[in-house]
Amino acid sequence: MSLKEKVVQGALCQCQFGTTPDTLKVLTQQKFFINDLNGSSKLAATHKDIGSTFEKNSFGSCKKKLNTPCVAVVTEWSGYYEKEKYSPPDGYVLLEDSKATCPIGGKDCISIIKTGQIGEPSKSNIKKADEELQSHVNPVINISQHDTQEFYKFGF
Repeated sequence: MSLKEKVVQGALCQCQFGTTPDTLKVLTQQKFFINDLNGSSKLAATHKDIGSTFEKNSFGSCKKKLNTPCVAVVTEWSGYYEKEKYSPPDGYVLLEDSKATCPIGGKDCISIIKTGQIGEPSKSNIKKADEELQSHVNPVINISQHDTQEFYKFGF
């Protein structure tokens, strides 16, 4: 699994036969969160997330069905990480290179474009940040003011 991101709710997926991406929904569990400071939105996606598991359940027009509307249904996932299992639903975590099978598109026709993970720095991350590096990365914010109330008004 070296350096592969885990997939979470909100991951952007695309079918190779569709025209638009769709967003993954985790419907199999409500307990395990990844890279989510408040534990409220980044549910871990597993190979048990099958069926109609997307926001719109459509990847636009389907080239396999002569450009008729796609109805996305996942029958199985491949490329999941078998050394990390969430119970329930007894599912193995999906990785950035996992692929899904659709009965119309065939094996591994759905891939993950973005895992859904977004970095959320905490107060302790900001306190430990290198001041000079941060001045180059984000020149708008003076990291040395991280202890002031004004700094946290902006969500940091």
